[in-house]
Amino acid sequence: MTRAYDVIGRRRPPHGVAVALPWLLALATIGAQIAYPLVEGDRLREVTLASVVLFFLADVSHAWAHRGFGWAARLVVVSAVGGFLAEQAGVRTGIPFGDYHYAHDLGPTVLDVPLVVPMAWTMMSYPVLLAARRLTRRFVPLVGGFGLAAWDVFLDPQMVADGRWHWEHPSPSLWGVPGVPLTNYLGWLVAGTIVMLGLTALLPRDRSSEAVPATLLLWTYVGSVVGNLWWFGSHSIALAGGIALGLLVLPYSWALWQSRP
Repeated sequence: MTRAYDVIGRRRPPHGVAVALPWLLALATIGAQIAYPLVEGDRLREVTLASVVLFFLADVSHAWAHRGFGWAARLVVVSAVGGFLAEQAGVRTGIPFGDYHYAHDLGPTVLDVPLVVPMAWTMMSYPVLLAARRLTRRFVPLVGGFGLAAWDVFLDPQMVADGRWHWEHPSPSLWGVPGVPLTNYLGWLVAGTIVMLGLTALLPRDRSSEAVPATLLLWTYVGSVVGNLWWFGSHSIALAGGIALGLLVLPYSWALWQSRP
C-alpha cells in the first residue's frame, strides 16, 4: 500500500491488496459484531476486543490505501492520542465524562486506560469525519463531534451492561438509558469536537473512496438499532441512538446515493 504517482504527479488509484484488504477487514468486523449478541463470558470479551481492532485496522488500511500513509498516520495520531488524553482526564478527574472506572478485562492498559479505547476513538473518527465533510464545509468539527457523541448513546449503555466500565454517579441519566450520566454525552460532544478540530486542520479534503468507512458507519447504525430492539431488549436506547446517530447517518447516506456515478 505504498503511495504511487503517475508521470505527471497525480496519485494513482489503489489496486490489488490495497483495495481488497480494507474490505476483508470490514467484513471481518461485521462478522464479529454479528457474533457479539450470540456469545457470552470470555468469548464475549474476545469478540468485543476483536470487533474494535478489526474496525480500526479496516479504517487505517483504507485511509492509507486511498489517502496515503501521511494522511492515515495523522488520523491515528490525532484521534487516538486525543481520545487517550480525554480518557486520561476522565479517569483521573471525572472531567469531561463524569467519574468512571474501567474494568480489568479490556486488555493491556496505559495509565489505567485500556489501549483498545483510543483505537475505538480512531475507528469511529474516520467515518464520522468523512460524513461531516460531505454534509458541511463550515461546521465539520461540530457536526463530527455530534456524530461521536451520538454513537456513544449506543456504546456506553451496552458496555456498562456488560461490566466493561461503570460510573460512580450515573444519575441523572438519559431517559430510559440507566447507568450513564448525562454529563457523559456532553463530555463526548466537547472532546469529540476538539478531536475533529484537529483532524479538520491536519487532514486535507479529497474525493477519494469512502466506501469502506461509509459501509461500516451505516452498519454500525443499523446493527445498533436492530441489536437493541431484538437482542438486548433496550428499546429506549434503540430510539435515542436511532434518532441521534440517524441525524448524521441518514443524510450522509442520502448524499452518497445522490453522488453515485
